Amino acid sequence: MNISSFFNHFAFRKATPIYSALKSRLAWNHMPRACLLCGAAAGNRHLCGGCLADLPWHSQPQCPHCATPTPAGQVCGACLKHPPAFDRSFAALAYAFPLDRLIPHLKYRGRLAVAPVLGECLARAVASAPRPDRLIAMPLHAQRIRERGFNHASEIARETARRLGLPLDVASCRRIRDTPPQMGLKHAARQRNVRGAFACSDSVRGLHVALIDDVMTTGTSFDELAATLKRAGAREVSCWATARTLPPP
Repeated sequence: MNISSFFNHFAFRKATPIYSALKSRLAWNHMPRACLLCGAAAGNRHLCGGCLADLPWHSQPQCPHCATPTPAGQVCGACLKHPPAFDRSFAALAYAFPLDRLIPHLKYRGRLAVAPVLGECLARAVASAPRPDRLIAMPLHAQRIRERGFNHASEIARETARRLGLPLDVASCRRIRDTPPQMGLKHAARQRNVRGAFACSDSVRGLHVALIDDVMTTGTSFDELAATLKRAGAREVSCWATARTLPPP
């Protein structure tokens, strides 16, 4: 089945709701799987080989700081003008079909079965990246977690950590301001929106930390959290995003 027909496929329409996904997570990690997109046998993966290859992998030359495409992989003008607080970025995929369907279904409809797919793709993309001491998912404010029932970045990070054999730190960073969504805001407004939004303990002192989130657009949330981590003593901060929003061609 072609990847473009996944949205109407039984395997996706029947994606596990929150309560049963939580109940069956341990068993799911050890069972043969059907591809989430087309329903074909996928072994111990979440996508079959064909669907995995058809994803919009972000493999073109890109800025080593913010992962935006550049002609020869050089640092982009924005990062030269305003260097970010983080040291490097990796994005597994471009934010295009089917990511523009999968990610909103995870975040806003509680389709937790999508999170391991994104975590698997991210682990595959960063396998050769500098290895951090620990992973930290982009924190979600307590009020948002109460509304949704989960932090989508934590769900993605859990699968990434499991596949790479890295520790997932769920205690060192928290979101202390419940900021409005970044979607639709200009870059300067995004910066103002997340300023002072995070708090981090000094347990990260001297460590290389990799931050995980679903989508990197302007990188302002990553930048603010990285700056907070650096003030707490982190030695190095990498940003790992499942998908990167790309400028129009």
